[in-house]
Amino acid sequence: MYFLKPISDEVRLSQIIFNKHKKTMKLILGSIFACIAAILQAAGFFPGIGYFLSPLATAPILLCSMFSIPFGVMSYFLTIMLLFILQPTELIVFPFTTGLLGLGIGASFYFFRKRLSIIATGAILLMLGIMSLIFIFHFPVLGPAVSVSFSFLTTVFLCAFIYSWLWVEIALIIFKRLKMIII
Repeated sequence: MYFLKPISDEVRLSQIIFNKHKKTMKLILGSIFACIAAILQAAGFFPGIGYFLSPLATAPILLCSMFSIPFGVMSYFLTIMLLFILQPTELIVFPFTTGLLGLGIGASFYFFRKRLSIIATGAILLMLGIMSLIFIFHFPVLGPAVSVSFSFLTTVFLCAFIYSWLWVEIALIIFKRLKMIII
């Protein structure tokens, strides 16, 4: 079955090679990923095209986390600090949705081999982020007219699973192309 196939060891081999680089190069690469993520997340300020660019902020955090979990976490927090300066209104959404999804999927490439467990990790973290925004912070991330019920929570998990699956596949495609440049 497709979901139970192990993902190739290219990611693990790239992590080993990435860790052999000097710390300066790793810091520069992590900061570049953070800058790209902050710019893409802040693009939501522009109506129309900005709403399509904003979800792409997941990719830089995800890719940086795939290379190295500590530098992925550094890039995640650096993006949060940059958003504090650039676009404070996006500061509540990024840490709980876009950034958390990228960090979770990127880190799960290190811990898991099966596609299903990587996708499920991303889906669970995205759902927890959305639920914490809705229930803890009372932030209407899905819109003010959405009611919260059991069927709603099931729908959110299914959508999060499909969204996470999409990002895993996109990350594998981008990673194969980016691997030649960075490593």
